[in-house]
Amino acid sequence: MAPVALRRLLPLTPFLVLLSLVITPRAGAEQGPLAPWLAARAREHVSWHEESAQVRSGPMGLWREWASKEPMLPGFVPPTSLAPLIRAVEAGVVNINVSLSGTDPLRGPVRTGSSTGSGFILTPDGLVVTNNHVVARGDVEAREITVRLSDGREFPAEVVGRDKSTDVALLRLRGQGLAGLPAVYLGDSDRLEVGDWVLAIGSPFALDHSVSHGMISAKERVIGVGPFDDFIQTDALINPGNSGGPLFNMRGEVVGVNTAIISQGQGIGFAVPINMVKDLLPNLRKNGQLQRGWLGVVIDERAQEGQPQQRAAVVRDVYRDSPAAQAGIRTGDQVVAVNGRQVDSFQQLLRKVAMLAPGTEAKLTLLRGGTTQDVMVKLSARPAQEVLEALASPGNLADLGLVLRDVSPEVAAPLGLQPYDGVLVSGVLPRSVASRAGLRAGDVVTEVNRRKVRDIAAVKGALERGAGAAVLLRVRRGEVQQYVALEP
Repeated sequence: MAPVALRRLLPLTPFLVLLSLVITPRAGAEQGPLAPWLAARAREHVSWHEESAQVRSGPMGLWREWASKEPMLPGFVPPTSLAPLIRAVEAGVVNINVSLSGTDPLRGPVRTGSSTGSGFILTPDGLVVTNNHVVARGDVEAREITVRLSDGREFPAEVVGRDKSTDVALLRLRGQGLAGLPAVYLGDSDRLEVGDWVLAIGSPFALDHSVSHGMISAKERVIGVGPFDDFIQTDALINPGNSGGPLFNMRGEVVGVNTAIISQGQGIGFAVPINMVKDLLPNLRKNGQLQRGWLGVVIDERAQEGQPQQRAAVVRDVYRDSPAAQAGIRTGDQVVAVNGRQVDSFQQLLRKVAMLAPGTEAKLTLLRGGTTQDVMVKLSARPAQEVLEALASPGNLADLGLVLRDVSPEVAAPLGLQPYDGVLVSGVLPRSVASRAGLRAGDVVTEVNRRKVRDIAAVKGALERGAGAAVLLRVRRGEVQQYVALEP
């Protein structure tokens, strides 16, 4: 029935076109009240006819078929051969052979085995990226590294830097003839979409320059191998020996470093996103390891208003005198980007900041009160955990380097103290004023600037009255009481 109905409508096409020409107002002509409505209806009829000419219905209208020669999916070009892409990029992929050595308490350094993997040439002068587990196994490090290029040349190499948490290592080739090596190009892994075609090249099972292809199966996979889990999942075949090799997109750019497989499954491989590697490489080259930058904020992850599926990284607290505090970041600010790259969660913010070395200046994009603004933050080295806990304590006196605690009945009883008979020193920050004056955890402060104190609030009140001057504390340690002067 449907095809007959369609054939009956087709002869109306000239009439519809003529109708559209007749009722479409001429420039400058006076339009009646129905003219806009008639023009809109005529355009709909013409558009419907043009679409129907591209679509063919099955019997009884049960399905549709694309009858037009034009592509049904604009922008989609079916791949025919990957040979040109492989020829363009394979010279930048290398094979890596490693002799591992450990230390025996009696015999000293001993050879403990070998390892093979893949990598890719990062710079024409001989920097190479691979996996950390290719050049080290736990405490066992590489004794000798040999890198072989696709043309058969071999070079000795040394480790410039490596990081176990991201499983990335940076090597440098040594020897003659290093100028003009076939370096690869790096892409933008944030722009990858599930379904994008990718290509893996490496040396699985010592089979040099084996090629496999597939697609992106998922992004931001967490597989439980470390604090920076953020893997690209692909069904391009990855096997032992592919470790450290490149994952290319269809532009010939490296978008990931092939890293892990699931031994029980097939067609499930994982790669470190190349954007994470980009953030890490300056740190490895300069410091030899991941020295984590510190921002100095406590982050809450919340659902975005009106979009419960979308997450937001919102500042819950700012450490005093931290890089964030010095940059003017406030409680309630939402961090939406780091160095122009979008942030949607606490984990993303942690990864992007921790990859940057201390002393690095980073641009943070904040959403504050509905307005977006950029701030520059100079990251510092991450303090030790005990220092962070002290800074977060309500009894923190950062200027003095003291962490105090009220001597409540629960605190007093196990220590043999009288409740609220002074304030307990629960921590002293390293290299602080209090540390240099000899104060230590367990001391009890009974007076501040000649005023008796019973709790933290009284201590802070006494300090505010003498702001800017030296602080005189009366401290009890066991049965001994003494005065200690502190210069803030």
